[in-house]
Amino acid sequence: MKQFLINVLDSKTGSASGDEMAEIDAFNEMLQNNGHWVYANGIADPAESAKIDNRSGKDELVDGPLYNEETYVSGFWIIKASDKAEAIALAKLGSKACNRRVELRPLHG
Repeated sequence: MKQFLINVLDSKTGSASGDEMAEIDAFNEMLQNNGHWVYANGIADPAESAKIDNRSGKDELVDGPLYNEETYVSGFWIIKASDKAEAIALAKLGSKACNRRVELRPLHG
């Protein structure tokens, strides 16, 4: 089994409605029951981020996001799938469950 990252794309953090959360919970349960689940979580708003660069002892810290975009990653799933086709099928179900666009990326390793 290969691992894949499904990023949830949104313009807000924690914006899911009660119905969407119920669909997400059902999707999570399906992933767990079928052996696809690795981990999932929401992510704080980019305004809460910090950029850190300590290469060569630089000790640089800058508050704020790397990119100032309207759409950003607001949550993610890490899943296991036999191949990219199965991962795409699962990502489509995740997109439907959370009612958001998603991005699928394979993990190395």
